[in-house]
Amino acid sequence: MYKYEIILYWSNSDDAFVAEVPELPGCMAHGDTQEAALNNVNQAIGLWVETAQEFDDPIPEPKGERLMLA
Repeated sequence: MYKYEIILYWSNSDDAFVAEVPELPGCMAHGDTQEAALNNVNQAIGLWVETAQEFDDPIPEPKGERLMLA
């Protein structure tokens, strides 16, 4: 399990819940429910990390604190 901050919100334009990972550029996923979006984004985090490892790109350490305020 990764410990990155995940921002979860409803998107009217996508008609779905969206989960974003601010510490991993471009890492996001969506789902019909909050649970589906969170499951999908956790898979996306794993793929993001695997891809970064494959290309020897740096992988940010989770900051372990709130990054954004609503």
